Formats: sequence, C-alpha cells, structure tokens
Amino acid sequence: MTQTVSRDTPMLEVRNLVMNYGTKDGMVSAVEDVSFTLARGDSLGLVGESGCGKTSIALSLIRLLPDNAVVKQGEVILDGENMLELSPEEMRMRRWDDISMVFQGAMNSWNPVYRVGDQIREAIDIHWDEKPTVREANAKIAELFELVGIDPSMMERYPHEFSGGMKQRAVIAMALSCDPKIIIADEPTTALDVIVQEQVLEELRQIQHDLGMSIIYISHDIAVIAEITNHIGVMYAGKLVEYGPTVDVFARPRHPYSWLLLSSTPSVTGPRMKLAPLEGEPPNLLDPPSGCRFHPRCPFATDRCVAEEPPMEDIVEGHRLACWNHDQVPTTAKETE
Repeated sequence: MTQTVSRDTPMLEVRNLVMNYGTKDGMVSAVEDVSFTLARGDSLGLVGESGCGKTSIALSLIRLLPDNAVVKQGEVILDGENMLELSPEEMRMRRWDDISMVFQGAMNSWNPVYRVGDQIREAIDIHWDEKPTVREANAKIAELFELVGIDPSMMERYPHEFSGGMKQRAVIAMALSCDPKIIIADEPTTALDVIVQEQVLEELRQIQHDLGMSIIYISHDIAVIAEITNHIGVMYAGKLVEYGPTVDVFARPRHPYSWLLLSSTPSVTGPRMKLAPLEGEPPNLLDPPSGCRFHPRCPFATDRCVAEEPPMEDIVEGHRLACWNHDQVPTTAKETE
C-alpha cells in the first residue's frame, strides 16, 4: 500500500544512487552516488556531455536497464515508496501510471505497419485500471493530440504520414496517456530543426503548467535546459557535480565544469564574450581518475584535486557542488575586445 504523503514531501527523492555496467573489460562506473529531489510540479534538468550518466539515471528510475546493468546502491523514493524494492510486475504497473519516459530517438520507434492511434491505445489498454472501450480510448487520444498540437484525425494515420515534429509530439501524447505524476524527457528535441524544437518545448511547458506534473529533462544542450527548467543538475563522468536553482547556476556557475559549459556556449544576447574551450575528453569510466574526476581537464586543479575527491556540499542554501577550488571560478566570461 502506498504511504500517505505530506504535501511538503518531494514527489521524487533519489538517494545515493550507484549503477554500473558489466563489460568484458570490467565494471563501468556509470552513475556514482547521485542524489537529488524533484518537487511536485517542478522541472529538473540533467545536463552534461554524452556518456556522463544522464540516460543511465533515467533508466534506473524506471527500471528499464539492459541485462548488463546493475543498481548497486541507493533509493528511488516516489511518493514515499522505494521503486527499487518493487517486484518486476509491480514496477511494470507503475510505469506509465506513475512515471513515464520519452526516450531518446523515440520519434523513430513507431511500428510502421500500425496506425499511431492503435499504438497509443495499446498502452491505454494495458495500464488503465479498467480497460476502456474503443470509443473511450479514442476520446482520450483525441484529447491528448489536441494537447500536443496534433489534429485528432491523425490518430488514424500511419507513422510515415507524420513529420518528425508530429512523431515527437505523438510520443509525448503516448507518455501522457495514463496521466503520470512524472515524465522523463530524454533529449526530447533531438533531430528536430530549431523552430520545431521551440514549438515542442513550449508545448511541454504548457502541458506541465496545465496538468501540474513534474518533469525531468535530459539534454547535452545547456541552453535548452536553461529555458525550460526550475532546477538543474550538472553531470560529469557519472557524478553530479553541481545542483541548484537554474537561475542561480546560470547566473553564477560555481563548478569549473559548469562554468566551462556555459563559457563555451555562444549567446545572441548581452555583451560579446570570448568563448572558453572545454579542452580534453571525458575519462574512461572503467578506470576513473583519482580524486575529482574532472581534474585532468580543469584549469583550476591542484594537487588536492588529484588526491582527494571533493564532497557534495551546500555553498548557499539549495545550491550544492563538489569542488575544492570553486572560489577560483570567474564570475563572468571574458568580454572580447
């Protein structure tokens, strides 16, 4: 039985999550001691380079990991219940109902021989408490299509008759079909042009506002995360290195990696700034560096960074980071002459 939860309790709490992949060369430390919370109606962005562990966290949350992956430690508390302790059947029923996911590249995952509406109806038939009639299911799909900006008549069409942006919107409609409490959107605008990207993101913002749901956005594009989230978690090499309100992190990034990500991203507003390149490559997680995992690429690294791993600590209330030398990080990017 689900516990009674106070209104002040976070919707989701991830505590000390550790997840590894087994390979022929050894265990890959993909997610290492990651903790964060997600409030009701809030939006959290996870950002970082490819391979930093963002998608691995998402797959751990919904327990759809590949066979070679194992969650070694941690808790995923959704409305007071630890998702990692549920049986596979119990967890199967929680997906879509409580937590759903828009997968990376999902716009290309539609079965080409079935109508889009039929594929969404299958999810509704499986996960609704009472199997709806065809008329009830179609009414729900029409409502969802209108919500994401698709003509309801398109439910009778096949995937090849949808544009890329329409396919992505239909994926979002499917993720909403069972009224989940949380949606995880993994690179929801991949392969879309910038105009369609903005339209899809605006629809997600509006849906979140209208339905009051919580959303986790995953992206390597820090500008996208800045635009659509309330809180941000910056990931590097499987670890969360900075976490706080999005406006605070963007106004004053304290971790060198966050600062370099922002400094290497051009802006069309404000004064002209000299871009600061992010040199080097992420480490091999089969054998991560000692101390701080970012120290081989960090312009502010010292001997202590090589020898000791910095703890995740509050620098101000609600803004945490793991860095020995955060006071060395410049307050602004360098203006061009």
